[in-house]
Amino acid sequence: MRRVVFEFMRKRATISAEVVIIGGGLAGLSAAIYLGRAKRDALLIDEGKSMARWEPDVQNYLGFPAGISGEKLLRAGREQARRYGIRFGRDRIRSGKASRGEFKLRGDRSIYHCRKLLLATGIFHLPPEIPHVSACLGHSIFFCKDCDGYRVQGKSVAIYGWNNEAVEYALAMLCYSGSIAVVTDGRAPKWDRRHEQWLREYKIPVHREAIIDACHQKRHLQHLVFKGGSRLIVDALFTTRGDIYLNELAKALGAKLDDEGQIIVDVDMRTSRPGLYAAGCVTPANCQMIVAAGQGATAAQTINRDLFDENLANHSLRRCREGQVGRSTRAKRHDSRNLTRR
Repeated sequence: MRRVVFEFMRKRATISAEVVIIGGGLAGLSAAIYLGRAKRDALLIDEGKSMARWEPDVQNYLGFPAGISGEKLLRAGREQARRYGIRFGRDRIRSGKASRGEFKLRGDRSIYHCRKLLLATGIFHLPPEIPHVSACLGHSIFFCKDCDGYRVQGKSVAIYGWNNEAVEYALAMLCYSGSIAVVTDGRAPKWDRRHEQWLREYKIPVHREAIIDACHQKRHLQHLVFKGGSRLIVDALFTTRGDIYLNELAKALGAKLDDEGQIIVDVDMRTSRPGLYAAGCVTPANCQMIVAAGQGATAAQTINRDLFDENLANHSLRRCREGQVGRSTRAKRHDSRNLTRR
């Protein structure tokens, strides 16, 4: 009990940085690399929960023709960012506020101060509510048709969902496979009449029974078991159950969100709150790793430019010219002595 009280009462360390990045996924790491190369004092705070770590085989990231695991991609990104002097902190940020041109963040371990703040907090994909599916995530159960449709060509595919998006997923998957079905897992369909007509036009079956099990071998789906005992043979399942946008800090800081909960940004990744930026899947961008990395780079360049403009305006531009000026002065003296000797 005494130890618990001591831990609670212990004063958190205060850490300052020019820029704080929250989120260690592809967007955050890309931003960190750019900021490090711009010689900015940047700190990346991460909980280690990037969605990229779920991906055992990323096949559409530029430069990896044989594919690469999400974990390896993250590891390489962290190593690259450290090369440019980026600091890393493992913490969960609980709250934040903006005051007098800076941000104050409170985490479980420390308190942080910064001039600019980048939110690369991402999203959480809601997995299907089916027993035994967790082992198959990223192997035969997927969230994104754009990322993983290509890998299920010619296979039996089920789409998990009960709204218009589920129907559109099923229709889009027809270019990869002739065996497509929709499973609603006991929910009443909520798609509109137009989408119902498309299902009939393209002869896509809909299974409305509750799913009680997902049978697989070595993480590869074999079939779904419905309540009552019937089965549906499937090689892959795509879920459209929805996403949770990790936007609590953005809301606390007063940034505007859209109706889905995504942080609204301009083309330069600025939010509606001055000094606050967002990048990656927590914004309305298409949630792709390579898109997130591009947005992180854009955000970092914007942050660097905004800091540069502010430093010019208040006559505090960073300089490392002392050595250069000293060398120039010595060179002029040397040339003057040579001229005198002549």
